Amino acid sequence: MDIIQLKLNSRNLGHYFLRMTKEEASAEIELLSRELNEHNYRYYVLADPAISDYDFDKLLEKLIALEKQFPELQKPDSPSQRVGGTITKEFATVTHKYPMLSLGNTYSEDELIDFDSRVAKGLEGEKFQYVCELKYDGVAIGITYRNGVLVQAVTRGDGVRGDDVTANVKTIRTIPLKLRGHDYPKEFEIRGEIFMRRETFNAINSERLDAGEPPLANPRNAAAGTLKMQDSSVVAKRNLDCFLYFIYSEDAIERDHYHSILKVKEWGFKTPDHIRLCDDLGQVLEFIHDWEKNRSALAYDIDGIVLKVNAYSQQKALGFTAKSPRWAIAYKYKAEQVTTVLESISFQVGRTGAITPVANLKPVLLAGTTVKRASLHNSDIIEKLDVRIGDHVFVEKGGEIIPKIIGVDTSKRDMFSEPFKYIEHCPECGTKLVRQEGEALHYCPNDATCPPQIKGKFEHFIGRRAMDIDSIGAETIELLYNHGLIKNVADLYSLELDDLLPLDRMAKKSAGNIIDGITASRQRPFERVLFGLGIRHVGETVAKKLAYYFKDVDRLMSASTEELLQVPEIGEKIAISIRDYFSRPENLEMIQRLKDKGLQLFLAEDVMAGFSDKLGGKTFVVSGTFSFFSRDDLKKAIELNGGKVTGSVSAKTDYLVAGENMGPAKLEKAEKLGVKIISEEQFRQMIA
Repeated sequence: MDIIQLKLNSRNLGHYFLRMTKEEASAEIELLSRELNEHNYRYYVLADPAISDYDFDKLLEKLIALEKQFPELQKPDSPSQRVGGTITKEFATVTHKYPMLSLGNTYSEDELIDFDSRVAKGLEGEKFQYVCELKYDGVAIGITYRNGVLVQAVTRGDGVRGDDVTANVKTIRTIPLKLRGHDYPKEFEIRGEIFMRRETFNAINSERLDAGEPPLANPRNAAAGTLKMQDSSVVAKRNLDCFLYFIYSEDAIERDHYHSILKVKEWGFKTPDHIRLCDDLGQVLEFIHDWEKNRSALAYDIDGIVLKVNAYSQQKALGFTAKSPRWAIAYKYKAEQVTTVLESISFQVGRTGAITPVANLKPVLLAGTTVKRASLHNSDIIEKLDVRIGDHVFVEKGGEIIPKIIGVDTSKRDMFSEPFKYIEHCPECGTKLVRQEGEALHYCPNDATCPPQIKGKFEHFIGRRAMDIDSIGAETIELLYNHGLIKNVADLYSLELDDLLPLDRMAKKSAGNIIDGITASRQRPFERVLFGLGIRHVGETVAKKLAYYFKDVDRLMSASTEELLQVPEIGEKIAISIRDYFSRPENLEMIQRLKDKGLQLFLAEDVMAGFSDKLGGKTFVVSGTFSFFSRDDLKKAIELNGGKVTGSVSAKTDYLVAGENMGPAKLEKAEKLGVKIISEEQFRQMIA
């Protein structure tokens, strides 16, 4: 029997060693999983937590540590899957077992009356009830469970086929990976809506604005974009939520929709907060009117109400049209809109130099909040709307958290008003603005001395995903910049305690923490330093690809456009941006200073030791669980040896690395396309 020494991180579990057999580890993993699933259910579904967040995190850390030492014991429904880590290059297309039809919708109560008449006629006078639910403004999802375990999650797509987003959906804590109880069908599909709460959305936009990036338009778009992200660990941090409200199964569950919703809640699903059984259309209209007045009090967006005939037998009798069920309809609320006066237009300068026009409005009440500002997006929008200072403008919220101007009441326009002239120079530094062909925004090209750009670059550099200097915030950057202590990021590494102590509200302990944080950041790996530089179009993923391909900053700086285009997934726009960045003397000087200060502008020796070109030009798909590698480590090994990892099997795939419990669909497709299927051991021999 194998005895494995498990070293537990001091921060996590107290810096000691455990020695346990595989059987002991299996029992401990099972116990931790049950306990974590129960706490997850109490917190996210019942809203009745039994332990603190800290204690929950400690249990989860212990489970992750055990699974890392015993990867063969990690199950697909493990609570550790909530933290993500899977990289999906391409989302496989899946045909829905049950077509995902859209609902008919209306904005008219008269049309609801017509719908009610059609239902009554179709049921030939038989008595019926409606179930009313909120219409969540998110992304439709269908999730399949087999033997109580989540096996697949698919988006609506075109209603016939959707994208497989299983890895990302597993990170959503309100969606159970393993069901409670035992009376569920052997296999079924449950459908619902994935959405982003306003609090989460506002926090993300606050971070984007601080980094000089344009804000996301609304929670619906943010949820949709998050669900299609390639890195599931990033999805996990976005805190998506989900209500599940319709079930498809070959086995009978309950006689009607209402009782089915109550039943699936017993299995651990988060079902709608607000649902009502109505005996007639009058009660339906009452529900609609109540939520039209109170929807702004919800923590998430809705855009209407859905009503469904309750009894399944009656749904079956009514049937479907080609596009939608005859037994359900959505009543949609009109977007909330007000009229106010445009008093002025100001301009914000972001970290990348992007100029964003903002409408300053006469304060007006809209959807429960006082609105003073609205987005104007870019010069094209201003020109299209022909919006002018002093105009009475129509402002709409609708699904937009940031209000937007949608039109002008020209009947109230001053006859002497003049068309608005978009600025030609940066409002902060006076530099003449530029607008690249094919882009909507104007930019200030003066990234060397334009204050908002410089401060924005610092805030990006110190951010958690880059250099992670958490002892410095935006206020400290402002203070250091205003006192002339920093002009570019290399200046951070020349700061000393004596430079900081004379500053306002700077205690000795705070100053020491800043110096310690800066010192610790020298150990951040090359790809994070590269991302922290803030090169336009170079995000986290691109920075990692560049770091792994060129291995040190000198090779990257000397690379031609043609050489850059050889890097997987690097296009012409990114290549041109990189060449432009490294062509500037001030950037080259700054990078030399960073090198002199000891930053990691090259791949570390332990990473370099794993590099080879043995898999150069080969494309791999990884599926299943493995005994020697974790899935992430296996994918990293492929990339370090020159290979490319994709998420789905295609004619371009060279190898499918098959582990235990691999997806049958991938295996079948690989066999059909003649893709070579190899085991974990065969892969290890390839890179030996």
